[in-house]
Amino acid sequence: MAIDEGLVGWVVESLAPIGTVTMRRMMGGATLYCDGTIFAIFSQDALWFKADAASDAFWDGQNCPRISFDMPGRGVVSMNSRRAPDEVHDDADAMQRWAVLALEAGRRAPVRRKRRTTRSRKGTAGPDS
Repeated sequence: MAIDEGLVGWVVESLAPIGTVTMRRMMGGATLYCDGTIFAIFSQDALWFKADAASDAFWDGQNCPRISFDMPGRGVVSMNSRRAPDEVHDDADAMQRWAVLALEAGRRAPVRRKRRTTRSRKGTAGPDS
């Protein structure tokens, strides 16, 4: 899937007063960060903002559905991301309002720790040494 570079540019430009937006491509889409906090993704040819229980009422009030997809063996799975309201595509103030709501959800999200991998240590004597 190609990412709409024009939309990415619009997000970066619109949110410049709030912070620095960066993008990381992954799994056929992309994740957007603002000053290091995940706040949105590009997937299924759309922009999806991060949401959580504290912000769900705002998203529901705008009829912004959750992103969902069919996962083999698990059925339909949904994530805590909501489709961006149409107004964000041409109104910088709207983009900022909704992005701030998503940033707040991103800041409330638990931090995932990187998995530690075990590596064999060089120079360590084995049982047959």
